[in-house]
Amino acid sequence: MLITIPLGLILVITVADILAPTSVHLSPLLVAAPTITASFAGPRLTVAIGLLTAVDQVLLGVRNDILGTRELYMQIIAVAVVTAFVAGSSFLRNRQRQALIQVRSVSEAAQQVLLRPLPERIGPLRLSSVYLAAEQEAQIGGDLYGAARVACGTRLIIGDARGKGLNSISEAALLLGAFREASRRHISLPGLTADLEESVSSELLQSTGTEHDAEESFVTAAVLEIPDDSPVISVINCGHPPPMVLRDGQVTTLHAGRPAPPLGLGGLYEPEYDVEMFKFEAGDILLLYTDGVIEARDPAGTFYPLAERIARWADDRSETLLQHLHADLLAHVGGHLGDDAAMIAIERLDSDTPPNGPA
Repeated sequence: MLITIPLGLILVITVADILAPTSVHLSPLLVAAPTITASFAGPRLTVAIGLLTAVDQVLLGVRNDILGTRELYMQIIAVAVVTAFVAGSSFLRNRQRQALIQVRSVSEAAQQVLLRPLPERIGPLRLSSVYLAAEQEAQIGGDLYGAARVACGTRLIIGDARGKGLNSISEAALLLGAFREASRRHISLPGLTADLEESVSSELLQSTGTEHDAEESFVTAAVLEIPDDSPVISVINCGHPPPMVLRDGQVTTLHAGRPAPPLGLGGLYEPEYDVEMFKFEAGDILLLYTDGVIEARDPAGTFYPLAERIARWADDRSETLLQHLHADLLAHVGGHLGDDAAMIAIERLDSDTPPNGPA
């Protein structure tokens, strides 16, 4: 245990002082014991070691015949002052640690509410997701994703709120809530996207106060629909990085012919939400991601080559693919991202695959 370090130090200094000539006093070195204790222990244990140190100094003072002298008084005062200072620092450190634990708990709870865990299986799809917040100790940021089951199949959204701090989290929560509500109304994909645009634009205008400020905040998003009975994907891309499909070891980027503007800017551009359709057959894996992935840089400033890295794990299932990408992305940036990043891997299963899927 770490407590043996200051106790051992007190013992060593005491023995050395006894063995040293009477003209040599090593007891002033005992002040190191409470200092070391405060580096790993709380204020109570630090004070206890400080008291033990003071008692030991008195005993050594008796042995060295300096009891009642100014020298011994100064040694005891020095231990008292140092102990009080480091014990106070330990108290503040413990309070900050408790506050940090509470922040983590709140952050985790907020993540569960805002970014509900995606089901592992929804219809003929197997889903896996990963979220990496750039802010240290945070669990959520401005990136978002969600899935909704509808009569015709499955709808998904992935997006990135371009606001900062709490505003971006608020915008992400607003968009996800609007997506879940609008999806239940079974409106068309363009109608769903238009509804999301209206919700985001209205909220941004209310929160920022002016149209000019609202222009500085917007949400890039890709809204998708995957029918159960057709091997296709319908996509409306609102200024978001294009999805990728992994098929037979090849990576295909699903570029939109006419992308719509980001959500929140529709009032300026009067967008038309054109639906792009792409092939999505059994065995294919669809990867949705935010720009925090493709804009991640290594120490040399090189962007993360997502399409190239995906091909390395062409034979993996969606969950394993994301595990590899997660580890590889963090290795690329040296362990810390400069922006939030989110990824979803969706694998279309054979129609006869049981609900639990293959092992």
